[in-house]
Parts: sequence; C-alpha cells; structure tokens
Amino acid sequence: MQRRDFLKISGAITALSLTHRALAGPSQRISIILEGRDPCASSDPVGWAAGCLRSALLVKGVACEIVPSADQAAGSDFSVLVASATSAANFPQTGETLSNPESLRLTPGRLMGAPAILVSAAGQRGFVYGLLELTERVQFNADLATGLHLAAAIEEHPANQVRCVSRMFCSELEDKPWYYDKDFWRGYLDVLAASRFNRFNFTFGLGYDFPRGVTGDYFHFPYPYLVEVPGYDVRVVRLANEAGEQNLPPFTAEEREKNLQALRFIAAETKARGLDFQLGIWTHAYAWTDSPHAHHRIEGLTPETHAAYSRDALAMILKACPEIQGLTLRVHGESGIPEGSYPFWKTLFEAISGCGRKIEIDMHAKGVNQTMIDMATATSMPVKLGAKYSAEHQSLGYNQADIRQLEIPQADRMESGVFSVSNGERRFTRYGYADFLQQGRHYDLLFRLWPGTQRHLLSGDPEMAAAFGRTSSFCGAVGLDIMEPLTFKGREGSGMPGGRCAYADVSLNPKSGDWEKFEYFYRVWGRCLYNPDADPESWRRYLKSNFGAGATPVETALANASRVLPLVTSAHLASASNHAFWPEIYDNMPIVLGSEASPYSDTPSPKCFGTVSPLDPQLFSTIVEHAGDLLAGRANPKYSPIEVAQWLEDYTAASAQALASARLQATSRSSSAFRRIEEDVLIQDGLGRFFAAKLRSGVLFEIYTRTGNAEAGKLALAKYQEARSAWASMAERANKVYQPDVTYGNIPMRRGNWSARVAGIDADISAMQKKLQTPSTGSPQNVASAINAATSKPNRPSVHCGHTQPASFRPGQPLSLSLSASADAVQLYYRHVNQGERWVSMEMQRGHDGYSAAIPGDYTNSVYPLQYYFVLRRGTDAAWFFPAFNAGLSNQPYYAIALRKG
Repeated sequence: MQRRDFLKISGAITALSLTHRALAGPSQRISIILEGRDPCASSDPVGWAAGCLRSALLVKGVACEIVPSADQAAGSDFSVLVASATSAANFPQTGETLSNPESLRLTPGRLMGAPAILVSAAGQRGFVYGLLELTERVQFNADLATGLHLAAAIEEHPANQVRCVSRMFCSELEDKPWYYDKDFWRGYLDVLAASRFNRFNFTFGLGYDFPRGVTGDYFHFPYPYLVEVPGYDVRVVRLANEAGEQNLPPFTAEEREKNLQALRFIAAETKARGLDFQLGIWTHAYAWTDSPHAHHRIEGLTPETHAAYSRDALAMILKACPEIQGLTLRVHGESGIPEGSYPFWKTLFEAISGCGRKIEIDMHAKGVNQTMIDMATATSMPVKLGAKYSAEHQSLGYNQADIRQLEIPQADRMESGVFSVSNGERRFTRYGYADFLQQGRHYDLLFRLWPGTQRHLLSGDPEMAAAFGRTSSFCGAVGLDIMEPLTFKGREGSGMPGGRCAYADVSLNPKSGDWEKFEYFYRVWGRCLYNPDADPESWRRYLKSNFGAGATPVETALANASRVLPLVTSAHLASASNHAFWPEIYDNMPIVLGSEASPYSDTPSPKCFGTVSPLDPQLFSTIVEHAGDLLAGRANPKYSPIEVAQWLEDYTAASAQALASARLQATSRSSSAFRRIEEDVLIQDGLGRFFAAKLRSGVLFEIYTRTGNAEAGKLALAKYQEARSAWASMAERANKVYQPDVTYGNIPMRRGNWSARVAGIDADISAMQKKLQTPSTGSPQNVASAINAATSKPNRPSVHCGHTQPASFRPGQPLSLSLSASADAVQLYYRHVNQGERWVSMEMQRGHDGYSAAIPGDYTNSVYPLQYYFVLRRGTDAAWFFPAFNAGLSNQPYYAIALRKG
C-alpha cells in the first residue's frame, strides 16, 4: 500500500458506535502519528503534548505508541494523526486552510479501516493545543470512547496574540520552596499550557515601589543573586531573615549557581511546552535608603559602575538562558532609576541588542514617553508597552471609558525629580492605555491585569473572562498579561510559614503546590482569552471530574461570587494602588467625615466613603453625586451606587442559592477541593452583602446630611449595621479557614484578617450614631422620593434602539452616526481613544427615521481611533445609556472604531 493510501481518511464523521466498538476490546491499541515530514508536527513541544496524550491513555489501560509515520500504525484500533494540510494532502478538507500558527482543527474520520482523528494546524502551538484537547477529553471522561468521539470537526482560532501569566518572587521564606521545586514547575506549566496561555512571565524586583524601608529583598535587584560578572566585585551580604534572625550563613557562590540553574530549568520547561518565556526585572536600584532591617546588602557597586554592571549581568543571563524571549522592564522612577536618566537605559539596552537573537522589550507603560520608546525601538528588537488594564486592580471586563480626575495632569500636581514624567505631564499614563493606541506606532500595546482586587480568594467567572478575551485586543492591543493570584504574598518581608495559601486548616493546603487551588481560574481565563466563545465543556469537564453532579451549581456559585469585587472596583475605587485598596480584606473607609482617618491617600477630598471616585467616572456616579441627583430630581444616565448595590444583592443571592444546591449534589462535600471553593465563595458573598448595604447606607447618610431628615438618618444607620453584620458573620467563619495574619505587606492595611477590620467599621457606626443625635439642616425637597430610591430596586429605562456601527472612518471627514429610538432627546458623546483627553458631547438632530449627528472632520483628523456612545432622555426624569451593560456586566458599553480609510 502506498503512503498516500495510509494518509487518506475516508468517511465524513466517525460514528460514536464505531469508536465504542474499536475501543471495547480487552487490548486496545492506539497510535499517535507525528508526521515526520512536517517540522512543526515533529517538533519538541508537539512531542511533549503527544506524550501527555499517551500518558492519559496509559492511565486508562490502553496501549499507546507514538510513531513517525502512518505505516507504523498498521493494525491500531484507533489513530491520532498529527499533520498539517500540506503533509496530509489527500485528507478531505473541512474548512479553509489554517494560517494562524495557534489555530487548530480536529477532524474525525477513518484511517486504514479504523476510527481516527486528524489534528491539523499551521504551527507547533496549534498542534500542541489540539493534542492537549484530546488529552483532557481522555483524562476527564470515564468512558474512553466518549472522550475520543467527535460528532463533527472542531476548529478554533486565537482571539489574542499574547495570553500571559506572570508569577513573582518576593518572599525568601515563602517563595524559595516552589522556586527550587521541579515537580511544582512541571505541574504548574502543564496547566498553563493546557489552558492555552502562550506566555509565562517570571518576575523579579516588584516587591517594593521605592528602595526605602526595604526588608525582604531576596532577588529584588536580581543580578548578583544569579551571576558573578567578571570585572566587578559585586557581592550579596546576608544580614537577617524574615524571622528576624541574624548571624546567618553567608550568601555563597553555590547558592548563586543554584539560583541560576533553577531559572534555567524554569525557562527550559516553559519552552518545552510551547510557551514563550519572559523574564521580568522591575527594579534596578541596588542601594536601599532608610532600611535598617534589610535582609541583604549589595556591595561593590557605585553610581559610576551601575549601568555597565547591569548591562553585563543581563547579557550573561541572556546567554545562560537561551529560552528567554523577552524582558519586562519597569522604566519609571519606581525602578530605582530617576526618570529622565536615559543614559542608564541606553546602556542596559546594549545587552539586548548585542545578545544575538530576538528579545522582546516590554516596558511598563507608566511614565513612558517618546524618548524611551525611541531608545527601545533603536535596538531593532520588537517593543511592547505594558499598560495597566484597570489601574492596579481587576475591573469589569471593558476598558474604562475615562480615568479618575486624580490621574488627569494639572498644573498644581506637576512633580519634579524622580517622578518628573509619570507624576508630571505624563500622569495619565499611570493606570491605563493613555495615548499609546495611536496610528503608526512602532510598538505593540499589551494590557496587564494587576492583582489588587482579587489576589487571595479563588475566582472564576467564564462570562467575565470572556469579556476580557474580547477587549484585550481593544483597538489593536495584542492581549493580556495576568498577574496571577497570590501575587505579592509575603511582600516586604512579611512571609509566614505554613504555605502561601495561608490556611489555618492545613487539610485545605493543595498537595501539588499553591497553583492547584487556582487551577479552575487558569482554565477559565486561559481558554476565554484564547477564544471568548470557547465551548464551556473545556472547563466544565474539570469541575465534573471533581464534583460530579454538583459541577453546574459550583460553576454558578463561583461565577456569581466572582463578579462582586470587580464590580466594586469599577464603581467605587478607594485607591488605584493595589498596595492600598484590598477589597478582599477591606480597610474601612469612613462614611462619616472625620470619624477616623481615611486609610487611602489617592482618593478625592474630602476623603470619605461618599466622595470615593469610580474607576470609571464617565459611566458610574459617586455617592455624593447620586444623592445630589436624587434630591434635585435630576436624571443622570450614570450607573448609580444604588444600582451597584442591587447588582451585588442579586449576584450574592444567586451565588448562595447555587452553593446550597452544590452542597447537596457534589460528589464529596468534604473534599478539600470542594471546601476550598465553598469557603471562598462564602467570603465573597459576604463581601458583596457588606458593600451592597454600605453603598445604600452611604447614599442615605448623604441625604440625611443635606436635609436633616431623621428617617434618612435612621435608615442609613440600619443599613450600616446590616453591612457590619454581614462582614462580622463572614469573618467569624473565615477566621477558622485562614490564618489570623494573611500577609501581603508589612503594614496593617496589607495584612491581617477579616476580624481585624471590624473595629474600623464599629468606629464609623458609632460616629454615625452620634451624628444622628444632632440633625443637620438643609432643604427637604424631593427627600421622600430620594429615600425611596435609595432603599428600592432601581428601574433603569430600557427601550429598543437601532444603530449600525460604522466599520471605519476617514480622518478629516465627518463621521455620520444615526440612532433610532423612542426618546425625547439624544446626546452623542465621543472621544479619541486617548485617556489624556476628555469626552465631547453634542445634541443629535431628530428626523423622520430617528436621530442623527456627525463627529466633525477636524476631530476625526487625528492619529487616534474613535469611541462614542449615546445618552437618551425622556422628559426630565429618565436618562440612560446606549449601548448599556448587559445582564452579566460583561460587554463593552460604548462603540470604538479603529479602522481608518484613506
């Protein structure tokens, strides 16, 4: 028989009955054919993935072999053929030729009279994903034939070019064990690859924002911990450890070599699975100030040798780790290099341009100006700017429509010195994409999702993850880098024994490493970043394997609980800094001004709960703003704190109901896997009830403050007490689950537990009680309706609207827009996709077919994409947005046009 006969698979679709018959015998044999003539199909990562499939089959008791050609698969009961379209030219095509190297197609058929599946792709990653898909179908299905049965061809394509997970070393006590643990890395990287992440970023030097007050500093300036650079006598001097012990064994050459070999192993294992390996170096400071308790000291460097040493050390690391394909660098003042110190970066970049291979330069976007961009592109290496997706937190899954007023450059907030750029005219680059999405750029923009909102508790909402999957390519951005759960654990020398998950109940500690607790998170986010419309079975089979009939309610409970804190972040951001605002273990912001000092500095004045800005002040209103609207009888289209409270109440109720069902249906309610999810859902539900009640209390108290209405004050106090009860009840149980000191830093707001926050709540409630004894004075107009609105379920208008978004625009030409809707008036809001600018509005003209307006040609004549939305009004008592949020808050609530013509 000729070779082409072996490669020709006949039949349109493999019937399930045929698969069952083929695999029903006592000695089934399956062959995995890695087509030897195809360099991608026979590459090392594809071989690794084929090995994963073979191992899964062996566990099922099936004999399996990996062979280089179909000839050697003769007599198999089932075959998996791994070949590109060109290598399997006679294979019936089921779709267009795959062109993206990460796309995949799985096609059922028959090979030599037996059932078979063709795994086809245009690149090695597509082959890896196809084989790992089959691996998981085998692994998570009790019945092998069902797992390998395909009712039709499956084809998938990546939505985002970069899908990255970042892991950081910041605690010698907590992080050394996993850093050196080879089994940990194999299991962890296996999950990232199966989840279809395509990049892993291993990060050093992000434990501190400034080289001041430093304690835990192992790897903070990483070079001397990894390499000894000829010509420089640079030494690490060990002074103390996290337990406060001194007179410790010195840092030795053997320890340095062990560190380097561990890094080499991590990089090699990453590449072996087909992932890109990125090294993050966020700090280049080598000397600490005001740091009498530092654990180490770097000796042998001077300001004169600093840049050259860093260049030469980096060059050595790049040579020792050939798998490094990119570097992530913080280049603003927090790097330890004063802004404007361009000669330092020019010298450091020489290590990159001279390494002899392509190295991506990913510069943290905060404070980046054209000078830094030009220096990076002058290396002829690919350049990315890593912009924060939603400040240093996780928001809802859309790019905020505007930045907080605090981030807008103003004359009275211009700094000089170390932060002359990022806190000066480029202040608006601190927490978003800024003005970087402009036409003709010579860099890519990569979003980075920071870990302020959710860092310790398990979350996983497929709908929200899919929203990020759709918006991470916003206006030509290339994807998302997720700073994974537990980032900053043990920061600032606060590491604790007992494991990073900080369980008081040690039976909850995952056996394979901390990543095991968050495996569902990786699976949901990785698959949805790859394909926002992914088949839910790709994560549900994991839940089914753990919880059986309880899988569906577990998914529902966790999804609803996971919406709580991103919603709070978008609507009520007490601080943009992840080192300050930690809503999982929230430091109470006082409702009553002056009752206690505000724990947050970067928040509007006067600093109290009612004045806290949303992350997105264009679409959400503050408590003070909303109370003013209610009392004035003024319709505001913005989403109000009361609407947010209602969403939180709805999500927590749905989560609680689903969790009750999961407890009844799960395979084993007492398993550690179920209990870990159960406890984190309960905590997030408790947080949702707390914030919902406190938001209502805040609005009612503002009404009381303005009017002196006793009923408003009484209800405000009752709602605050309700919030306190929700927090205390949640904390009582959480304290039995987690250690009394969950540490993400060495100051109280970055450590502790839920019970430790009750005192701040009680102090504010006491202040409110005292305040109510002295009624305020004010105008009582609309007070009854305002109170009713603050205590009721909001009813936002919703009418059918017709609008077709233009596919493109012509710079310099007006952009005509129309909207059909039942409304008395419509306003068009528009802006360049540039967070350094503010929105512009105009009244739309009413005609026979609806409303129309045009964005002027002198406005479209810019280097930026355009974004816009509509505000509809009915009389004076109703106003709303179009497009509006969907029920899951998972859509982009405005339009954006990036494509330009002419």
